[in-house]
Amino acid sequence: MSFLPLSRHSKALVSTLALAALLAGCGTSPRDDTAKMSVDELYADAKDDLNTGNYDRAIKSFERLEGRAAGTVIAEQAQLELAYAYYKTNDRVQALATLDRFIKLHPSSPALDYALYLKGLVNFNDNLGILGSVSRQDLSERDQQASRDSYQSFKQLVERFPQSQYAPDSQLRMNYIVNSLASYELHVARYYFRRGAYVASANRAQQTVTEFQQSPSAEEALFIMAQSYERLGLKELRDDAERVLRQNYPQSNFLVDGQLSKRATRWWQFW
Repeated sequence: MSFLPLSRHSKALVSTLALAALLAGCGTSPRDDTAKMSVDELYADAKDDLNTGNYDRAIKSFERLEGRAAGTVIAEQAQLELAYAYYKTNDRVQALATLDRFIKLHPSSPALDYALYLKGLVNFNDNLGILGSVSRQDLSERDQQASRDSYQSFKQLVERFPQSQYAPDSQLRMNYIVNSLASYELHVARYYFRRGAYVASANRAQQTVTEFQQSPSAEEALFIMAQSYERLGLKELRDDAERVLRQNYPQSNFLVDGQLSKRATRWWQFW
C-alpha cells in the first residue's frame, strides 16, 4: 500500500502539533525549587516543613538532602528526620526500612539511641492489651509481632544506652507492652475456656505464666490452668498449678481458705 505525500499545509500542522506536545511535556516536568539551595538551606527548609506538619513536602526535601549531602553528618540527620516524617504519616513500612538502613550504616552514630527509640515507637501499638473492643472480638490468634518487635527495640536501647534521655520512657513502654501482651494471652485463655477448649485454654494460660511471670495476669492464668486441667481430668497437673498459685499468691481471690475456688463457671462472666 502506498501513502499519498503530505501537503504543505498538513506538514505545517503536524509540526505545530509536535511542537505543542513537546512544550506540554516540558510544562509537566516537575521543577525542583530546591536546586539552587545550599545543603544548610535545604535542611532548614525541610525542618520547617516537618515542624509545621507538612510531612509530605518534608519527606521529599529530606530525600533530596540525603542524596545531595551523602557521606556527611547532615545526611545522617536527614535520614533520621526522614524516618520520623514517615512515622508521622503512618507509613510504618518506609519508616522501619529507613531506620534499619540507618542502624546498619551508622552503628557507632551518637544518634543510635534515638534511632532505636524511634523504631520502638513505630512498632508501638497503643491498642495493646485489654480494650473494650477486644472483648467483642473473636479472640482467635492476632498478630502481636509488632508489639514484640517494639519491645526488643526499647530493650536494646535500655541495655546499650542506660543513660540515654530516651531510656526512662523506653522502660515504661516495655512494662506496658509486657502487661498488655500478658493480658491478651489471658483473654485468649478465657475465650477457649468458655468454649470448652480446655487443652487450648491451659496452653495459653501456661504461656502467660511462662513468658510473663511478673505481670498481674499470671495470677489468673494459674487459676485457668488449674481449672482447665480439672475439666480434663488431669489431677496431677491441676494440683501443680494450684500449688504454684498458693505459693505465689496466698491472698488470691481465686483461693478459698487456701484451696482452689470452684467458681470457674462464673468467674469469667465478669470480664
